[in-house]
Amino acid sequence: MVDVVTEIIINCPIEKVSSYASDPENAPTWYVNIHSAEWKTPKPLKVGSKIAFKAKFLGRELAYVYEIVGVIPEKELAMKTANGPFPMETIYTWSSLDHNQTRMILRNKGNPEGFSKIITPFISKMMKKANMKDLQKLKYILENPS
Repeated sequence: MVDVVTEIIINCPIEKVSSYASDPENAPTWYVNIHSAEWKTPKPLKVGSKIAFKAKFLGRELAYVYEIVGVIPEKELAMKTANGPFPMETIYTWSSLDHNQTRMILRNKGNPEGFSKIITPFISKMMKKANMKDLQKLKYILENPS
């Protein structure tokens, strides 16, 4: 099983961090490996919403659909996919440290199947590194609006 947890402190109010990070259309801006996000169900984001993503990870092109399984505004967003060689659950949690500081935790967990199963330790390490880059990019974007 892969279970990767990364976190960062962002110097912005929780409402700004959570609304930006939970908008699927922003994912290609702050996720290094995600190239596109396409709504498969009508907006707004809610339990049952589906979003198709295209990404590249470990040199492989990936296409997958996440379904939103939990939404608590300014607290948590949970999504999962059951298709593809690597069923995955992604959970964002936010907590306010003060009026202008937010802790964001990004957690990915899943059970690789087939060939991916034998390289799970490598996948976990690479995923943690990629997730940290993503959170650092999100922090930069939110703290340095153009």
